[in-house]
Amino acid sequence: MAPSPNKTLHGHKLLVLLGVTGPPKALLGTGFRDEWIKELHELFPDLKIATVENVLWNTPEFKKKLPDKEWEDATILLTGSALPSPDIAPKLEYVQLQSAGANHVLDHPLIRDTDVTLCTASGVHGPQIAEWVVTTFLAFQHQITRYVDFQRQSTWHKLQEPVDDAVGRRIGILGYGAVGRQIARVFKALGMDIYVCNLHPRPTSESRRDETYTPEGLGDPEGIFPRKWFSAGDTAGLHEFLSSGLDLLVITVPLTAKTRGFISRGELALLAERRAFVSNVGRGEVINTDDLIDALENGIIRGAALDVTDPEPLPDGHRLWSTKNLFISPHVSGNSSAYGQRVYEILKYNLTRLSEGRELTNKVNRKEGY
Repeated sequence: MAPSPNKTLHGHKLLVLLGVTGPPKALLGTGFRDEWIKELHELFPDLKIATVENVLWNTPEFKKKLPDKEWEDATILLTGSALPSPDIAPKLEYVQLQSAGANHVLDHPLIRDTDVTLCTASGVHGPQIAEWVVTTFLAFQHQITRYVDFQRQSTWHKLQEPVDDAVGRRIGILGYGAVGRQIARVFKALGMDIYVCNLHPRPTSESRRDETYTPEGLGDPEGIFPRKWFSAGDTAGLHEFLSSGLDLLVITVPLTAKTRGFISRGELALLAERRAFVSNVGRGEVINTDDLIDALENGIIRGAALDVTDPEPLPDGHRLWSTKNLFISPHVSGNSSAYGQRVYEILKYNLTRLSEGRELTNKVNRKEGY
């Protein structure tokens, strides 16, 4: 049930926690800006706001900046992963994460044992991750790394292999959420055929719409770009998708009990017909690492780009480092100087919906894990 309208957010208090679980990150690297606080006060005159930045969670210094009494009337929390116990914050109604995933907090008592609304920052990563996917794929197709090597050797050398450009090729996106929809928009502009696969069926135009936060002009909120939709609700559905003649497979699904090891030896073998390129920007554990190495070394797939690995961080000397036709980056595809602004826009969007008595966006389904 949606809450009643409360235009000024009277009775609500927002706590903002930044950089309290470790070294400050680039998430909201400029801090919670004064102009954001000013704008929120203009939009919601009765909203109380308190911020704590770059002080380690539950240390004496943290408790000095945010004593327990500050939690007593807190109703809204913006945080990365730091969460209070339910008894410390009895009035908390809505937790806004700064991340697009929620698996790291699902077992916390506040989330596991209460009905506090939990929302992700889904939508914050779409532009930069889509750029990472298209960059790594095209760099492989155009053999950019080899030409960089020639440049370092001061050698003018033209490779004889023809380039397979993107036009008319088929991309399969496993996980058609906020990130997947922005990827589809970018690759559609390159002339590629879009196939998508979700964990649940989307048979109607209504079910194919995306209700999560989408910046204007980005993504695919109406679900119009894919030519064909698949469901990975069972193994047969996943295999039908992977057998559909993909030139590029992009994995964006979250990590859940169901998706762990989702892509293993049998699934990779289904990509052999067109020797698909595999890009993983979801979670490393979605792919069986040993099976991926074997598929690359044996030419079952033509190449891969991983921004996430299993294990992560990837240890020195791990087999993945020396696997052929593989690009690895250390979980950085979501980095952007605009990250903080986008998280703030999602928070503001949800506060507006709260003030209007509407359902919040990006709500986590605890049962599904995302």
